[in-house]
Amino acid sequence: MRRAFDMLKVGKESVFLVSLGCAKNLVDSELMLGILRDAGFKICSDPLDAGVAVINTCGFIESAVEEALDAILDFARMKRPEGNLERLVVTGCLVQRYGYKLKREIPEVDAWLGTSELHRIAEMVRTPADHDDSAFYISRPSRIFCSDIKRARSTPFYTAYLKIAEGCSHRCTYCTIPAIRGQFRSRTIQSLVSEAEMLRDEGVKEINLIAQDTTMYGSDLKGPCLADLLEKLVAVGGIPWIRILYSNPAGVSDRLLDLMDSEERICPYIDIPVQHVNSSILRAMGRHYDRGMLIDLISRIRSRRRKIALRTTVMVGFPGETEENFLELRKFIGEVRFDYLGAFAYSPEKGTASERIPTKVSPAVAESRLREIMSMQARISKEINSQLLGRSLKVLVEGTSDDTDLLLKGRTAAMAPDVDVQVLINSGTARVGEFASVLITEAHTYDLIGEVVQEC
Repeated sequence: MRRAFDMLKVGKESVFLVSLGCAKNLVDSELMLGILRDAGFKICSDPLDAGVAVINTCGFIESAVEEALDAILDFARMKRPEGNLERLVVTGCLVQRYGYKLKREIPEVDAWLGTSELHRIAEMVRTPADHDDSAFYISRPSRIFCSDIKRARSTPFYTAYLKIAEGCSHRCTYCTIPAIRGQFRSRTIQSLVSEAEMLRDEGVKEINLIAQDTTMYGSDLKGPCLADLLEKLVAVGGIPWIRILYSNPAGVSDRLLDLMDSEERICPYIDIPVQHVNSSILRAMGRHYDRGMLIDLISRIRSRRRKIALRTTVMVGFPGETEENFLELRKFIGEVRFDYLGAFAYSPEKGTASERIPTKVSPAVAESRLREIMSMQARISKEINSQLLGRSLKVLVEGTSDDTDLLLKGRTAAMAPDVDVQVLINSGTARVGEFASVLITEAHTYDLIGEVVQEC
């Protein structure tokens, strides 16, 4: 995901910021924008109007690395004397992972900041360029940024991400996140409640809790857990939707499910990336559960009074995945019928344990398996959506459709921003950032279509 930011223009110096990668990275970008804004910088929506460009990178997998490098080189070509940029600053995961090498190979970059050095952004933007000695700050990932920095949010006024923790202490054999982001570090409940109150006062109707594993919240604090945090956030009041994203299946407790079942303001939605279902593949991945535990978890989720929407992510082509292993995964997906499913082919990452597993799956086979899974999920999605025909759903109205100004778009509590299906509204009026009751008249694979019955 690439985002350019158009914020309040203040001060004399001008900065253009591009954010790459996930929502967790987006929060870091918003933190840096908040620091820059408070330091008096002008934040531009067009790089041609800026004197400084900041690129907040992702470096999780090979495709993200390639996207980040392309962006850096594109902006390097905009440097003076030919272009308009005086400085180029690169931050984030790519720097943490490959910074020492990149510093030698891309001298056009004036400053490099690792994942725990984002607080230096104003200093790096302000410092005069010196190509002979670019600023370079990479440290052991240990810092956690709290609500003492007021973010300049880039999301619509009615929705926000709330990053509840940093880093990851799992040891999945295919993943570079612990090396890039460090050990799991929870924010305090007090700091999160304080930020939630601030977001509520700004008019936010939906907060989405994010971390590398939200269910691990508090494990390092030896006290609170995710359910404790949710109870405190619900008590803040004035925020109709609180959504949980990125939950490790092994960490979903009955107490958490009971709370989701009883508290209407907690969205009936849970994102559990299972990755696979075959026990031998899960062991090779370093995932601490098996098929039986997953079946039990899904049964516990679906036994609740509320219908809780299930999102998952699966990986195909992991080293050692046989055709039989893949068919087991495909059968599992067909039986469980997840509301939303994302899939991707395994990417061998340098420095990970899985890279050293000798039994490889060819890219062509992995891509074929990926297409088969996504085709299957498309059919499931269409069937699930068809069950909503004739029902009136509470929808958060988000504005006009990305494809045409003739339609409004929105989401139900069972749809997360950016990743899930949406509701397109072809009749009636509703205000952006408000709730409306929408009668579903058409169901497609990735969209629902309906008409406003009334504003809620």
